[in-house]
Amino acid sequence: MQAIDGTDTRLLIALAKDPRRTVVALAQKLGLSRNTVQARMARLERKSVFLSFERRINPAALGYPLMAFISVHVQQQKLQQLATELAGIPEVIEAFGLAGQADLLVRVVSVDAEDLFRINGKILGIDGVERTDTSLAMGELVPFRMEPLLTRGPRTP
Repeated sequence: MQAIDGTDTRLLIALAKDPRRTVVALAQKLGLSRNTVQARMARLERKSVFLSFERRINPAALGYPLMAFISVHVQQQKLQQLATELAGIPEVIEAFGLAGQADLLVRVVSVDAEDLFRINGKILGIDGVERTDTSLAMGELVPFRMEPLLTRGPRTP
């Protein structure tokens, strides 16, 4: 991925602070032309800089106030099929392959403890899952953020 420059960074910081700001408002705020902002936004979109809007939706608003992280130990040769089956469980909102003691880290949401037990059972029932360890999220201490990285600026390898 091509690195972003200082103008892109300023644009992204402005968007992070107010994602509903129009192209015209962004141009005025940043002292750029509307066409420049539009072209930059299109280029950033093509480069997959923006994540999906889904990440901004709070699961609690949908009736899923409980969040847990499930470490999953699997048979490696069944990993691809496992990922497909995990994606079929609506309460699984993210899953990451890991290097370390566990093979996968799965973030799930649930209605309550009983529902979490049911979801964990579904995961355990997937062919290739050997065992799980569940950790209940008690509170978000550092919410998802990008502004500190944007403020620091892009790093080159």
